[in-house]
Formats: sequence, C-alpha cells, structure tokens
Amino acid sequence: MATTEDTRPNRIVERLLSDHHSLPLSIALHLVPGALIVAVYLLITGPLVKAIGLPPFLGWAVAMCLALAPVELGLLLWLARRRNGRFSLRGVVSYLDKPISRGKLVAIVAVLIVQMVVLSFAFTPVDNLVYQWLFRWLPFEGAGSVTGYFTGYSRTAVVVALASCIPLTGLAFPIIEELYFRGFLLPRLSRLGRWAPVVNTALFSLYHFWAPWVFLSRVVFFIPAVWLVWRKKDLRVSIGMHPGTTLLMSTGGVIAILLNLVPL
Repeated sequence: MATTEDTRPNRIVERLLSDHHSLPLSIALHLVPGALIVAVYLLITGPLVKAIGLPPFLGWAVAMCLALAPVELGLLLWLARRRNGRFSLRGVVSYLDKPISRGKLVAIVAVLIVQMVVLSFAFTPVDNLVYQWLFRWLPFEGAGSVTGYFTGYSRTAVVVALASCIPLTGLAFPIIEELYFRGFLLPRLSRLGRWAPVVNTALFSLYHFWAPWVFLSRVVFFIPAVWLVWRKKDLRVSIGMHPGTTLLMSTGGVIAILLNLVPL
C-alpha cells in the first residue's frame, strides 16, 4: 500500500504536469522565482558584491545563479525525471516539434531581435519617467537606469563584472526562462484561449521584481515573440529572440564601455 510520502509527490507532479494550471497556481509559478531572486539579492549577494567593491549588476547575476537556475531549471528537470525516468523534457516542456522551417525561423528571429532592440531604446524615456514617479523608493543600488548600476565604479570593475555575466545573463538564464515560461507555463494557460500569451507576457514582465519600472516596455517588446510561440507552437522563436537580444546587447555594452562610448 502506498504511503503518504509516496503519494504526495505524485499528486504534486500530476498537478504540475496537467494540461491546465489553475490561475492561482499559474500566477504563483510565474512570480515566486522572481521574489526569490530579489530576496537572495537583498539578503546575500547584494551586500557581498558591494563589500568587495564590484557593481550591483554582478550581485543580481549571482542571485540568479542561486535562485533562478535551481528553481526554474531544477523544477523542469525534477518533473522530467519523475515523468520520464530520465532528464528528458519531453512531456514537460511543449512546443518542441519544430514546425517552422529553418529559413523562416531565422528570418522571424532576426526581425524580433531588431524590434526588441529598437523598442527597448525607444521606451527608455518612458521607463525612466515611470521610475521617477513610482519606484524611487526601491532599495536597489543603481536602480532607475542601466548606467546607474555602474556609477561610482572604476571602468575595470564594470568591464570585469559585465564580461563575466555575459554567459549567464546574456545566454544561459534567458534560455532557462524561455524553457520555463514559454515551454512549461504558457501551454498550461490554454484555457484562456487567445489571452494566454497576453497573460503569460504580463506575468513574466511582473516576475522581474528587480526592475518593475520597465514592466510596460517589457510587455510591448515581448508580446510578439510570445504570441508567435503560442500561435506557431515553436519554442525556438523565443529561444532565438530572447537570448539573441540579451547576448547582443550585453556584448555591445561591454564593447561600448571599452571604447569609452558610455560615460561612467
């Protein structure tokens, strides 16, 4: 006879892997990782990075190492192991069948990267205004602008911090986020019909508790890719767009600082 300890994990797995998540469960799964990242930063990595004289941006990257990766990727791998007996994401992550041809996919991703870069720069004044009106009270060092995280630090410290984060915040973490938010959570909002990509994008944008002033702009420049993933059922769209954009912008930022194009 199965014990309580045996059946309880099975019930959790069944609930998480069901075709549909309840809205409260989905909201929790979207937002809890973001809350954990902020908690780890405020309690551990922020003070640690500040104590050794490095920019707070590095503290956020380390917080994501300790919270984002274990929670999001760890949950997917645990579910994969429970469902498949091995670490295969089939049946856990959806939209893996690659229905879009390679040439069309490259074109779509290229357009999405361009639009995301353009819109992110275009919305910068709006983001700054929202921060000044609503979020100046946040206890995050350097909050309010990208360069604010680097003010008061040497160029060498900034370059070292940014360059060391490129493989993480530029590539690995965005891929994990797309597997988790678009591959795992989005399909399980299917009861919402056409509202599923909208709700997924809004919750994903809200999940970034460390930068709430860019909520509106993040919704605007993510919704096209999320909608295409949902419509075409091809996760490669957002996996190409999201890491592609962050890798391009973070690498470009390091180069701009090295060439003295960005004031510190």
